[in-house]
Amino acid sequence: MAESNRQRRSFPDAFKLETVAAIQGGRSVTAVAAELGLPDRLVRAWLRWAEGRTAAGSGTPAPKPRKEQAVPARRIGPSPADQAAEIARLRRELDRARMERDILKQAALIFGQATGRR
Repeated sequence: MAESNRQRRSFPDAFKLETVAAIQGGRSVTAVAAELGLPDRLVRAWLRWAEGRTAAGSGTPAPKPRKEQAVPARRIGPSPADQAAEIARLRRELDRARMERDILKQAALIFGQATGRR
């Protein structure tokens, strides 16, 4: 019942053709669908639609993939060099925190001895 309240989204043909061009350029259907926030089955349907459109000779072939689309998708997130720098920074921070903790432990022992407590 909840699905009957949802409105269907419609996408322009140009958007569908660009999506198909990205797939024909070497990217996977799953990657393109995830990037656009769409289900795989919808993107696959667009792929079949575009193939039928060019086979029927509609006069407007699917656009050729641009050079940047032919390159496989880049990894999302920090590079290994950035991760290594972050790890080094966190290790330095941890060493400093340990040193401060040890100093405070020693200070507590010293002040405890001065007051006669332990």
